[in-house]
Amino acid sequence: MNIKEKIRIIPDFPTPGIQFYDITTLLGDGQSFRETIDNMVQIVQKYNLDVIVALESRGFFFGPAIAYQLGLPFVPIRKEGKLPYTTYKEKYLLEYGSSAMEIHTDAGIDNQKVLVVDDVLATGGSMEAAVNLVNRFHPKEIHLLFLMELKALNGRKKLSKYTIDSLLTV
Repeated sequence: MNIKEKIRIIPDFPTPGIQFYDITTLLGDGQSFRETIDNMVQIVQKYNLDVIVALESRGFFFGPAIAYQLGLPFVPIRKEGKLPYTTYKEKYLLEYGSSAMEIHTDAGIDNQKVLVVDDVLATGGSMEAAVNLVNRFHPKEIHLLFLMELKALNGRKKLSKYTIDSLLTV
């Protein structure tokens, strides 16, 4: 399967000048989605992980499926105000604005080997915020996994002290 062929590019979304990679076309093909998850699991099995964390919202397509395949717990990182219990909060900049995300204070990832999953590594701002949240728990290790990396936006630079894997680089 060629993942790149399964992703639709939408120009000027959500704002002019942004090129949006629409993964709903990948998700809408059951066999391609299954192969994507299988490939992601194959990549990260070597880390002997303890917990899977994913970012709202598109990371939620992949993180829970990976956790399920590996038989591991899943911890969500959500947009500000969406989690019902006490949280840690981290603000960050997007390539087209700013936002904040949160994780429950009892996420149970202390001293664990953690995989943090999202769909796209662009500027690295949202993943940097997610890693800052995870680091509040003093994990043993943090590994990062993306469906795709937008190389021209150089997000990898912000995250250089972590292991970064992606299925596709564009």
